[in-house]
Amino acid sequence: MAGAVPGAWLRFRLVEHLAPRLPRRHWATLVVNLTASLVLGWLVARLGSGADPVRRDWLLLLATGFCGSFSTFSTWIAELWTTLQEGEGREAVRLALASILLGLGAVSIGLLLGHLSRTLLP
Repeated sequence: MAGAVPGAWLRFRLVEHLAPRLPRRHWATLVVNLTASLVLGWLVARLGSGADPVRRDWLLLLATGFCGSFSTFSTWIAELWTTLQEGEGREAVRLALASILLGLGAVSIGLLLGHLSRTLLP
């Protein structure tokens, strides 16, 4: 809960801030989910190795709690469904592909940055 509540609150605030500035609300959710993927990759690389219980606790708090509620699979799926219901199949495919491909790219960059930061700042 300690990580989830701030994550959910920040997601809500960012989507509300970004949505009017983007052509469709679901692109604001995409930006938030990509940010969460980047941060999650960094956290896993930075805290995910080793048996130190303190590191595992921080990983659970920040990765599972904060990033888990900051990003949102259910909202993404609901927005895909709504887009399909509105008859915008191509838009839904663009959103799905962008979410998956850019999400994988973001988590990869986060992992790389996390590994680099462990090398430079142990």
